[in-house]
Amino acid sequence: MMKMTSKAFAKKLFGANYERLPRTLLIDLIVFWGLYISGVRVQIAPSVRNLMISAFTAGVIWQALSSKDNTVEMQHMLMLPFRRLEFVFSYVAALGAYTVLTKTGLLLAVVLAVSAWKPIEIIGIAICIIHAVLMAAAVYSLRTYWYAAGFWAAAITAVILLWGNKLWLILLLIVNGMFAILFLWRADGYRFYQWEHKKSHVIKQRKTASLWRYFFRYLSCHKNYLLNTAAMWCVALVLPYFLSEMAGLSVIPVGFAVLSLNTPICILLSCDRGLEQAVRFLPGQKKAFCIPYCLFIFFCNMATDVLFLCSWQIQSGGITVRMFAGAVFFALQSAVLSVLLEWFYPIREWKIESDLWHHPRKYFVPVVMLLLAGAVSAWIVLLPALLILLSVEVVILFFGVGGKAL
Repeated sequence: MMKMTSKAFAKKLFGANYERLPRTLLIDLIVFWGLYISGVRVQIAPSVRNLMISAFTAGVIWQALSSKDNTVEMQHMLMLPFRRLEFVFSYVAALGAYTVLTKTGLLLAVVLAVSAWKPIEIIGIAICIIHAVLMAAAVYSLRTYWYAAGFWAAAITAVILLWGNKLWLILLLIVNGMFAILFLWRADGYRFYQWEHKKSHVIKQRKTASLWRYFFRYLSCHKNYLLNTAAMWCVALVLPYFLSEMAGLSVIPVGFAVLSLNTPICILLSCDRGLEQAVRFLPGQKKAFCIPYCLFIFFCNMATDVLFLCSWQIQSGGITVRMFAGAVFFALQSAVLSVLLEWFYPIREWKIESDLWHHPRKYFVPVVMLLLAGAVSAWIVLLPALLILLSVEVVILFFGVGGKAL
């Protein structure tokens, strides 16, 4: 029974013939070997390395557990007769294997390629990864007691960060992992199923207000999207502290480029296949959807950039109208590029929502913005209305003012 359940989950995550697994492992090997022979070396303390790998693994598996697409699969599985323990541990094992092999493996390849490590440390890394999988699953099963689960997760994070260099940390993680197993032992499959009231998202043609209601309803139904946006706001508040030591005001466009990495709001069509089908097949929906969607991303980016500028003004000062014009320009340009990607190159071959969040396409817009920031930083005095006008013209040419859109 457990073998059949594990196989069902694994085929859903890795493909019918596990075709994703060899390709992913090959990419990890190429990345590791390429970085290793390049000779690039970075000093990474064991505590930082363990915390980074643990936090990344736990974060990805939490996204996998929270995936809406995964919820549909769970609903189908729970309709069949199942054994509680076999179902829970098969589900956690399948998601853990998917997370480690397809996501953590790439991070581990990069970390091991550019840092110095001993073979014995691989055992500690493996224990950290397994502990992160068990811990994330146990905390997720206890999410109704969020205060206790949050305190537990915060305490383990602090222990790894403060005493990550100690050998006894491995023993502590093993003991804590056993406690996580005990919580999973008492859980059942319904603890991992998200009980929600579905809200209807209706797109009314030629009524922009309904689209804005759709955007905000969608965010309210996906709390992790709001959490990611809040995390970007925190980054915007602390980023000036690090950038102000580099090159003064000329580095501000780099901050705008970094803050354009807000993946969830830029994958609306990719993650909602029903919405994409409606937008593509209903008449007149190209302009009716894409212009509000572009403005929605623009306002989200602009809110983050404004926080960044306010934080810079408080810490260093010297913000001018040209800097604010630069924020408008970068926010608008990144919104236009994001909508272009979603319309012409949507992500289709994904298994769970976590694949969308970590797809390489997410780095395209920030990289373009970084290249543009390098050019703008050299001519920061030329940044005002001409660049904003250029962005507006790009939007008009791209979307069109009549029926011709995209």
